[in-house]
Parts: sequence; structure tokens; C-alpha cells
Amino acid sequence: MDEATEHTARDGLALVYPPVFADVSEAVRVRLRATRWWAVLRWAARGACVLALAVAALVLFVAREPDTGTAVEMTLLGLVAVTAAELVPWATARSLFRMIRSQGEAKAVVDEDGGRWTTRDTDVTIRWAMLPRYVETPRLFVLLTARRTGTGFAYLPKSGLADPAAVDRLRTVLDRNSAPV
Repeated sequence: MDEATEHTARDGLALVYPPVFADVSEAVRVRLRATRWWAVLRWAARGACVLALAVAALVLFVAREPDTGTAVEMTLLGLVAVTAAELVPWATARSLFRMIRSQGEAKAVVDEDGGRWTTRDTDVTIRWAMLPRYVETPRLFVLLTARRTGTGFAYLPKSGLADPAAVDRLRTVLDRNSAPV
């Protein structure tokens, strides 16, 4: 182990964790909730569904000659809009998980400079300026980029810490270098 790596491992908090779909899915959901566009997309899909259902009701109950075919099409269109919007987190998580799973076990070291994630084929260092916000969930710490319109994030599963007491130490490092959301 070279001197720089030894220094980081000694002073930072080390996490080692396998790729788990539930972790990726939760991190994606946290990231989406932290963006502006996600709320707009969900409300637009729900609005489209309400509008489609209203048209279906008008076609069935107000028109002189009810058109059940159009009513069914409009109802299906509304349901498809909501379903598509609600599948975005799952589809995004599934896509990311396939990539993450292919890399195998992840090792992360978090210290006062930022985080360093290492997998079979990658070695990525991210400074705190890039991830100035975080969200804590029962399973994870999800580190977020500053822009609410962005998509960048990293996650640190609490299960990756060797010692349960290290969760508090990690939270302390995050609080010093990042802001809780």
C-alpha cells in the first residue's frame, strides 16, 4: 500500500459493500425527490390522467351518444401516463444497478477531503465541493450535487461500515463537509 492510500485508510472511514438493488433503488428515489423536475413530471402525469379521465367521463355521461371506445382509450391513456412516471425510479435504478453490479464489491473511503470509491474497474475520487448536500435514510447516506436540477449522486450504505458506531463518525464527517437536506 502506498503512503497516500495508507494515510487515507488510516484517517478516513472505510466502507466495503456488495451491489444491492435495494440500496441503488433507495439512492435513486432520494436523488429524484431532491430534484425539481421529478415533482413536475409526477404532477404533469397525474394532471394528464385526471384530464383523460374527465374527457372519458364527458364522452360517457354528457355526450348525446356515449362513445365507450373513446372513454376506454382516454382512461388507458391516463393510466399509462401515471404508470410511466411512477416507473421512472425503478427503471433508472435497474439500469444503474446493472452497471454497478458488473463492478462487484465497492470500497469507499470517506475523509475530510471527500470520498474515494474503488471497484474492480474504477477508482473515483469526489471532493466535497461536488457533493455539498446529503440525505440520511435508515439504510444509506446519499450524497447529492448542489444543483437541484442535476442528477449526480453517490451513496454510502450503512451496512458497509465494519462497526455500527462508525455510522455516527461518518455522520460527523458529512456534517462538517456537507449539509443535510
